[in-house]
Order: sequence, then structure tokens, then C-alpha cells
Amino acid sequence: MPDRHVTRPEVLFPLFTELTALDGVGPKTVRLFERMEIANPAQLALTLPTGGIDRHLRGSIREAHPPEIVTVEVEIGLHQPSTARNRPYRIHVRDALTEFLLVFFHPRADWLQRTFPAGQRRIISGRVEIFDGIAQMVNPDHVLRPGEEDQLPAYEPVYPLTEGLSLKTMGKAVRSALDRAPRLLEWIEPSVKRSRGWPDWHAALAIAHAPQSPADLVPATIARERLAYDEFLAHQVTLALVRARQRRPKGFATKGDGRLQSQVLGRLPYAPTGAQTRAVAEITGDMATPLRMNRLLQGDVGSGKTLVAFLAMLAAVEAGGQAAMMAPTEILARQHLLSLTPLAEAAGVRLDLLTGRDKGAERRAKLAALASGEIPVIVGTHALFQKDVVFHDLRLAIVDEQHRFGVRQRMDLGAKGEAVDTLVMTATPIPRSLTLAQFGDMDLSILDEKPPGRTPVETAAVPAGRTSEVVAHLRRAIEAGRQAYWVCPLVGESETAEMTAAEERFASLRATFGADAVGLVHGQMPPARKDAAMADFVAGRSRLLVATTVIEVGVNVPNASIMVIEGAQSYGLAQLHQLRGRVGRGAERSTCLLLYDPPLGTTAQARLEIMRATDDGFRIAEEDLALRGAGDVLGVAQSGLPRFRIADLETQSALMAVARDDARLLLDQDPGLTSPRGEAVRVLLYLMEREKAFRLLGVG
Repeated sequence: MPDRHVTRPEVLFPLFTELTALDGVGPKTVRLFERMEIANPAQLALTLPTGGIDRHLRGSIREAHPPEIVTVEVEIGLHQPSTARNRPYRIHVRDALTEFLLVFFHPRADWLQRTFPAGQRRIISGRVEIFDGIAQMVNPDHVLRPGEEDQLPAYEPVYPLTEGLSLKTMGKAVRSALDRAPRLLEWIEPSVKRSRGWPDWHAALAIAHAPQSPADLVPATIARERLAYDEFLAHQVTLALVRARQRRPKGFATKGDGRLQSQVLGRLPYAPTGAQTRAVAEITGDMATPLRMNRLLQGDVGSGKTLVAFLAMLAAVEAGGQAAMMAPTEILARQHLLSLTPLAEAAGVRLDLLTGRDKGAERRAKLAALASGEIPVIVGTHALFQKDVVFHDLRLAIVDEQHRFGVRQRMDLGAKGEAVDTLVMTATPIPRSLTLAQFGDMDLSILDEKPPGRTPVETAAVPAGRTSEVVAHLRRAIEAGRQAYWVCPLVGESETAEMTAAEERFASLRATFGADAVGLVHGQMPPARKDAAMADFVAGRSRLLVATTVIEVGVNVPNASIMVIEGAQSYGLAQLHQLRGRVGRGAERSTCLLLYDPPLGTTAQARLEIMRATDDGFRIAEEDLALRGAGDVLGVAQSGLPRFRIADLETQSALMAVARDDARLLLDQDPGLTSPRGEAVRVLLYLMEREKAFRLLGVG
């Protein structure tokens, strides 16, 4: 990465100096700011108040309703110094209507006598409380002389803090950072700025840091909205640059003739949905251009992504190339193999599987067949992008459940061919705002219809005290020839605890239903045992599968018609929806029983009610976002979501969409960011520390 101070515009230097250059900030305070991920004055200036304290001057504390913060002018009276080590120092004071006490713990008597000289007047501001029937203010926040009240804002901003960092120190440092903020040329498209009534950046920053009331703290104020848009615009310009780089001409187009696709479609027992047909047309249309495809296929549980993916793979084979599908787990890779095998047979195309379990001669034979082109379609795990895997002519890489893979792993797979087309699939419906934030560099295909033959799943919430009734219900269903899942509770972050919970439930259900009827799958089992248990369940040899969330995605057993989720209150909505999607895949009426431990908290109750009310994954995703927040919906560690200091993904998705369109239009007209507005956007990218964008531009 180039040296920041060489490449960053000089106008921003004051905001990218050491924090110790700010008023009141020493090495100790720097360490406190580091805890808050604040490393320079720019980041401090972009840390806005989260609340405010009413400090307007009142006539008397009698106007307040203790405990409450009050600002009053008082006359200083008698001092009562501490008489014992643990006793506080008290000062009697009187405002316009009443007397009360100032109370100080661990005081320095000489400082108190200098600051509160008897007989003089002072303006004090702090929390008034009633203790033993007497009004008192403990350690006032502010002490001023009469006439100095203009130094105290009538509404004092409150900032996020960390242990050891006072509001006074934070406020002083923020004001010092704002004093360094330069006036910058405008980077927002003029018509957008005009239509929204937004102020300039410098003015917006000043307004946002000087709220006059609680109404000034909401994201919809013009100052905060403008600053949020700046963050969204910087993010979307960076994504648009990624997109522009990935869509460079690749020298050839992958255009199938449709013969293999026709053979598969002719053998299907049903017609594809309109959404499937549209998605296939979008994907194969991209593949047929001389530009690299980078597309996200987003579909709810059971929307038919597998068929769409396979038809895209066949387009690559028809054009003389190969296609690969990468799944995050071996169970899911084998499930894809199972689902795709009848389609591959219909097309007369060889399909194979490559996982970490392939060893020795068998692995060498597969690698040789991939290198020679004998295997046109391969499904696998991360084993697909290991160094010794060579393709004859890889045209299409499909990545399933992409948020479980890092960007580097996806790129490694794409690097196995000449500018490979990439299709990313997810069965987790993602709210529009998060799609724009995380996948803004991709084109989007959405499957929002379900194929015929999927039965609605009846969902019921059942308290854990009625577990014996659930077991009796399972017995009747199993005796009638049906199969069921029992998912064990999510136990914090501990895989071992979840394994123990699963093994205990497995033992109790085996005692009830018999050893052969019950299988067990959890993440810590050896792969061979896990696969054997899954194979037994898929083949119908076991009737009840006890599992942890390892079966969340991709498992397809049409005869399974009951899903029991134990400890349902611990799961997020998206995860509950994914688990429920394992049933309702056949003709049988299906049930999902949400076993919960009462009493339910408000959020958990809301989740279970939404699950009972709808099976629309996109509506559930939006509700999940509203309940949990952006960081948790996809999993913070792996979501790849940008961290915004001001912008709010949950409430400002429409603003993100405007920024996305603006960024794409700007780069279509000015791909090198060399126009006056382009130069201003460069300053924005440096301000938001998006140096990655300049590496993509290939310039400093």
C-alpha cells in the first residue's frame, strides 16, 4: 500500500495527524480512543453524538423532577469538610427558591475552597437527587462564574464512551478535531444535493455535532442524512470500481446452443417458474458477452436455485468449457451431487465430486480427468481451489452460500481459468439494504416464486414443558411412515456444548424409538460417520435425525415432514426459516414445532410470532434486520459488511440505493475520476479511508 501521507491530498493532512495533536489528548487517552476504533482526528470528527443533556439555565431545582440534570445559579454557603475517611465533603448552596447540598467524594479540600468561595455566586450543572429527604448534587459536571454561561451549550451533546474516558475529555477532543476540518469541494451530484436540501460537508459536520434537541439526533435530519450519504457514496464508488475491474473484456464469450438445457427441461416433471426462467436468461446472457460475469443468485428456501445453477453450468459445457460448484461443507457438496445427478443423466453429462476426503489414486484420477476436460461439471468443497487442481477450460465458477467463504477463497476458485464467470448463490434472503452494501459490485437475480409441489409448512410454538406431547406426535408420524428432524439447541458459541446437547437428546430418543430408528449428526463427528448418518436418513433407513444446525442449508429429504427445533428462542429468524425449509419438500403436509423455554423475552416472542405468521423468506429477512440489526443478520465475523460510523443500513436503504446509482453513473462518465467532481470524490475516498479504491484505479 502506498504511503498514506504521500498519496492523501494535502487538504486532509490536519485530519490525519496524531490524536495527541488534539486538545486534552495524551498517550493514555489515545489508548482509550483505540478501544473505540478511533485512530485519527477524521474518525473522531465522524463519531457523532448519540444523545444530549438539557443544560439550559433554570431559576431553581424546584423546576426539576429528581433524579434529573439541572443547571442553576447558586450562592455558596457553608462548607462541611469530611470528618472521616469515607465521609463526603458537603457544601450548602442556595438558588432562587431553595437550599440544597453539593456533595463530593474523595475531594481535594483546597480545590473545593478555591472553586466554591463562600458568599460568591456560581453556575453549576449536574444531576440532582433526593437522599434522606434532602436534595443534593453529587460532583457537579460543570462549574462556571456568572456571565460565563455561554460556554455551556443549552443542549450538551453526549458521545459514545469507553471506561476511563469522560464526556468532558471526549467533547474537548471532538471540538479540537472539528477545528481542523477543512472546507472541501463538493462531491455529491448537484441535483441530488439540491433536491434533498443538504448543507455542505463542513456545515453538516458542525450542525450534527451541535444538536439543539433530541429531534436533531435522528438519522433523518438533513445534516446527518448528508453525512450518511457521504459514507454510502464512498462505499458504492469503491464497489463500482471493483465491478468495473471485474468486468473487463475477457477475450471470449461463453455461449451455449441450448441442446443440453433442452434435454434437461424436457425430462422435468414440471415447468420452471417465471423467476427461474428469467434468472437463467440473465445468467446465460451475461456469460454470452465478452465481459466477466459477477452475479448473485438470491432465492428463498425451495425456490429452485439448483436447477438454475445447473442450466447455467450446461451453457458452459455446450460452449466447450467446464463448470464448478463450490459448497461450504461436505454434507452440502454431497447433497448437491445427489440433486444434480438426475439432471446430469438427463443431459448425458459426466458429473463428479471433489472433497478433502479424496485421496491417493482416486484423487489423482479425478484431477487428471479435470485437467483433460473429461469431467465437464464438478461439485466440491474448498478442495476445488487447492493448487494442484487444474481445469482444462473452466468457464463458470458457482459459489454456494457465499457468506461462508472469504473473498480470497472465491477469487482462488475464479483464478482456475481465464477470467472465469462467477455466480454466487445464497438461500438466505437478504434485505435490500444489505444486498446493496455487501454485493453492490454484483448484478442480482432473485428467485421470488416457488416451484409447484411445495406444501406450506404449518408452524406452531410449543413450551418445553410439553416435550412429551411432541414425542408422542413424532411416534404417530413415524409409525405412519414419515420422517422427522430434531434440531438441538444453540448453546452460546460452544460447539462442544451443542454436541453434548445433541448427544443427550439422541440418547433419550433412541430409548423411546429404538436404536435403528434414530440417527445423529453434529459438526464434531468424523466426516465418514456424519455422511453415513445422513445417507441412512436420506435412504429412509433411519426415521428421525437428531442434529445441530449442520443441517441448516441444502439437505433435501422429501419424506421428512416434521421439524422440531429445540430452544427455538435462541435462534435468529433467518436461521429458524432455513431450518424450517428442510421440511415441506414432498407431498405430505408438513409441520415445524418451535420448542421454547418460557418466559420469552420481547424479541424472542416477536421472532416466534413472525415465524408462525409467514413463510416468505424476504419478509422474514426484513423483520430479522429490524429485530437484530445489520451486523448480526449475516453473522458479524463473516458478513463482509462495511462498518459505517454514521450511516444506518437498517433505516437508510433507500439512501444506499441512490448512492449506488450515483456512483455507477459517475464512473460511467468519468472512469478515472479526473473531472472536477471526480477529483472531489477522490478526496472523499481518502477522507473515508478507502485506499483500496485507488489500487483499483491504478493511480494514487
